[in-house]
Amino acid sequence: MWKYKTPGIPDEEFERIEDVPITKEEIRTLQISKARLFPGQIVYDIGCGSGSISVEAALQIESSGMVYAVDFDSKAIELTKKNLEKFGVSNVKIIQGDAKEKISQLPEADAIFIGGTGGDTKEIIELCEDKLKSGGRIVIGTILVETLFSVLSSIDKLNFKSIDVTQIIISKSRKTSTGTMMLARNPVTVISATKS
Repeated sequence: MWKYKTPGIPDEEFERIEDVPITKEEIRTLQISKARLFPGQIVYDIGCGSGSISVEAALQIESSGMVYAVDFDSKAIELTKKNLEKFGVSNVKIIQGDAKEKISQLPEADAIFIGGTGGDTKEIIELCEDKLKSGGRIVIGTILVETLFSVLSSIDKLNFKSIDVTQIIISKSRKTSTGTMMLARNPVTVISATKS
Protein backbone atom coordinates (compact mmCIF):
# COMPACT_ATOMS: atom_id res chain seq x y z
CA MET A 1 0.00 0.00 0.00
CA TRP A 2 2.71 2.53 1.01
CA LYS A 3 5.49 2.06 -1.55
CA TYR A 4 7.86 4.73 -0.23
CA LYS A 5 10.73 4.29 2.21
CA THR A 6 10.37 7.77 3.67
CA PRO A 7 7.91 8.22 6.55
CA GLY A 8 4.98 10.59 6.23
CA ILE A 9 1.95 8.60 5.17
CA PRO A 10 -0.83 11.19 4.71
CA ASP A 11 -3.37 11.19 7.54
CA GLU A 12 -6.26 10.61 5.16
CA GLU A 13 -4.76 7.23 4.16
CA PHE A 14 -5.35 5.88 7.68
CA GLU A 15 -8.64 4.49 8.91
CA ARG A 16 -9.93 6.91 11.53
CA ILE A 17 -12.65 7.23 14.16
CA GLU A 18 -13.44 10.32 16.19
CA ASP A 19 -12.75 8.86 19.65
CA VAL A 20 -9.26 7.56 18.85
CA PRO A 21 -6.35 9.99 18.37
CA ILE A 22 -3.85 9.89 15.53
CA THR A 23 -0.34 11.29 15.57
CA LYS A 24 -0.54 13.72 12.66
CA GLU A 25 1.60 13.16 9.58
CA GLU A 26 4.22 15.88 10.15
CA ILE A 27 4.58 15.11 13.87
CA ARG A 28 4.80 11.38 13.12
CA THR A 29 7.52 12.00 10.54
CA LEU A 30 9.61 13.93 13.05
CA GLN A 31 9.06 11.33 15.77
CA ILE A 32 10.10 8.48 13.46
CA SER A 33 13.20 10.49 12.53
CA LYS A 34 14.09 11.15 16.19
CA ALA A 35 13.92 7.40 16.95
CA ARG A 36 16.69 6.67 14.38
CA LEU A 37 15.16 3.36 13.33
CA PHE A 38 16.78 0.68 11.19
CA PRO A 39 15.90 -2.88 10.10
CA GLY A 40 15.77 -5.58 12.77
CA GLN A 41 14.98 -3.40 15.77
CA ILE A 42 12.50 -4.04 18.57
CA VAL A 43 10.18 -1.04 19.01
CA TYR A 44 7.39 -0.19 21.47
CA ASP A 45 4.47 2.08 20.60
CA ILE A 46 2.92 2.85 23.99
CA GLY A 47 -0.52 4.42 23.63
CA CYS A 48 -0.75 3.35 19.99
CA GLY A 49 -4.14 5.00 19.30
CA SER A 50 -4.87 4.66 15.59
CA GLY A 51 -1.63 2.76 15.00
CA SER A 52 -0.07 5.37 12.71
CA ILE A 53 3.29 5.26 14.55
CA SER A 54 3.17 1.45 14.64
CA VAL A 55 2.61 1.28 10.87
CA GLU A 56 5.39 3.75 10.05
CA ALA A 57 7.86 2.23 12.52
CA ALA A 58 7.12 -1.30 11.25
CA LEU A 59 7.87 -0.18 7.68
CA GLN A 60 11.19 1.33 8.82
CA ILE A 61 12.38 -1.72 10.78
CA GLU A 62 11.20 -4.09 8.04
CA SER A 63 10.15 -7.72 8.53
CA SER A 64 13.28 -8.51 10.54
CA GLY A 65 12.10 -6.20 13.35
CA MET A 66 9.04 -6.16 15.59
CA VAL A 67 6.78 -3.42 16.95
CA TYR A 68 4.82 -3.96 20.17
CA ALA A 69 1.74 -1.71 20.05
CA VAL A 70 0.10 -1.22 23.46
CA ASP A 71 -3.18 0.51 24.28
CA PHE A 72 -5.86 0.02 26.95
CA ASP A 73 -8.69 1.25 24.69
CA SER A 74 -10.42 -1.53 22.73
CA LYS A 75 -11.44 0.98 20.02
CA ALA A 76 -7.78 1.93 19.55
CA ILE A 77 -6.77 -1.73 19.35
CA GLU A 78 -9.41 -2.45 16.68
CA LEU A 79 -8.42 0.65 14.71
CA THR A 80 -4.73 -0.27 14.89
CA LYS A 81 -5.59 -3.74 13.56
CA LYS A 82 -7.49 -2.20 10.64
CA ASN A 83 -4.58 0.09 9.78
CA LEU A 84 -2.01 -2.71 9.98
CA GLU A 85 -4.15 -4.76 7.62
CA LYS A 86 -4.71 -1.80 5.27
CA PHE A 87 -0.96 -1.20 4.93
CA GLY A 88 -0.07 -4.90 4.79
CA VAL A 89 2.07 -4.71 7.93
CA SER A 90 2.62 -8.01 9.74
CA ASN A 91 5.54 -7.27 12.08
CA VAL A 92 3.44 -5.66 14.82
CA LYS A 93 2.16 -7.42 17.91
CA ILE A 94 -0.89 -5.69 19.37
CA ILE A 95 -1.34 -5.78 23.14
CA GLN A 96 -4.49 -4.52 24.84
CA GLY A 97 -4.11 -3.51 28.46
CA ASP A 98 -2.54 -1.11 30.91
CA ALA A 99 0.97 -0.27 29.70
CA LYS A 100 2.21 -0.21 33.31
CA GLU A 101 1.37 -3.90 33.55
CA LYS A 102 2.35 -4.95 30.01
CA ILE A 103 5.77 -3.31 29.59
CA SER A 104 7.52 -5.72 31.98
CA GLN A 105 6.38 -8.65 29.78
CA LEU A 106 7.97 -7.26 26.60
CA PRO A 107 11.46 -8.02 25.28
CA GLU A 108 14.14 -5.34 25.55
CA ALA A 109 13.60 -2.49 23.09
CA ASP A 110 15.86 -0.55 20.74
CA ALA A 111 13.38 2.34 20.47
CA ILE A 112 10.27 3.38 22.38
CA PHE A 113 7.50 5.79 21.41
CA ILE A 114 5.26 7.09 24.18
CA GLY A 115 2.07 9.05 23.60
CA GLY A 116 -1.50 9.13 24.79
CA THR A 117 -0.76 7.67 28.21
CA GLY A 118 -3.63 9.26 30.11
CA GLY A 119 -1.70 10.98 32.89
CA ASP A 120 0.66 8.22 34.00
CA THR A 121 3.51 9.16 31.68
CA LYS A 122 6.08 9.43 34.51
CA GLU A 123 5.59 5.80 35.61
CA ILE A 124 5.58 4.59 32.01
CA ILE A 125 8.87 6.38 31.26
CA GLU A 126 10.47 4.76 34.33
CA LEU A 127 9.29 1.29 33.25
CA CYS A 128 10.45 1.89 29.69
CA GLU A 129 13.89 3.06 30.82
CA ASP A 130 14.37 -0.36 32.46
CA LYS A 131 13.43 -2.15 29.20
CA LEU A 132 15.38 0.08 26.80
CA LYS A 133 18.74 -1.24 25.62
CA SER A 134 21.85 0.86 26.20
CA GLY A 135 22.07 3.30 23.28
CA GLY A 136 18.34 2.91 22.63
CA ARG A 137 16.12 5.88 21.84
CA ILE A 138 12.97 7.11 23.57
CA VAL A 139 10.60 9.53 21.85
CA ILE A 140 7.70 11.13 23.71
CA GLY A 141 5.05 13.36 22.16
CA THR A 142 3.23 15.78 24.47
CA ILE A 143 0.44 18.31 24.03
CA LEU A 144 -0.17 19.40 27.63
CA VAL A 145 2.30 21.66 29.45
CA GLU A 146 1.86 19.55 32.59
CA THR A 147 2.86 16.39 30.70
CA LEU A 148 5.89 18.15 29.24
CA PHE A 149 7.01 19.20 32.73
CA SER A 150 6.50 15.67 34.06
CA VAL A 151 8.42 14.12 31.15
CA LEU A 152 11.37 16.50 31.44
CA SER A 153 11.57 15.96 35.21
CA SER A 154 11.55 12.18 34.73
CA ILE A 155 14.01 12.08 31.84
CA ASP A 156 16.42 14.33 33.73
CA LYS A 157 16.51 11.95 36.73
CA LEU A 158 16.92 8.76 34.69
CA ASN A 159 19.80 7.29 32.72
CA PHE A 160 19.38 9.37 29.53
CA LYS A 161 21.72 11.58 27.54
CA SER A 162 21.44 13.71 24.38
CA ILE A 163 18.06 15.01 25.53
CA ASP A 164 16.36 17.02 22.81
CA VAL A 165 13.15 19.03 23.13
CA THR A 166 11.49 20.17 19.91
CA GLN A 167 8.20 22.03 19.70
CA ILE A 168 6.38 21.73 16.39
CA ILE A 169 3.72 24.15 15.25
CA ILE A 170 2.14 23.13 11.97
CA SER A 171 -0.27 25.01 9.76
CA LYS A 172 -2.04 23.23 6.91
CA SER A 173 -3.66 24.78 3.88
CA ARG A 174 -7.40 24.75 3.27
CA LYS A 175 -9.13 25.97 0.14
CA THR A 176 -11.83 28.58 0.61
CA SER A 177 -14.15 30.21 -1.90
CA THR A 178 -11.69 33.10 -2.30
CA GLY A 179 -8.32 31.34 -2.05
CA THR A 180 -6.17 29.32 0.32
CA MET A 181 -5.89 29.91 4.04
CA MET A 182 -3.52 28.38 6.58
CA LEU A 183 -5.08 26.72 9.63
CA ALA A 184 -2.90 26.18 12.68
CA ARG A 185 -2.88 22.86 14.52
CA ASN A 186 -2.14 22.45 18.21
CA PRO A 187 1.56 22.68 19.04
CA VAL A 188 3.19 19.37 19.94
CA THR A 189 6.40 19.05 21.93
CA VAL A 190 8.57 16.03 21.17
CA ILE A 191 11.17 14.93 23.70
CA SER A 192 13.79 12.47 22.53
CA ALA A 193 16.79 11.00 24.32
CA THR A 194 19.31 8.17 24.24
CA LYS A 195 19.77 5.73 27.09
CA SER A 196 23.32 5.92 28.46
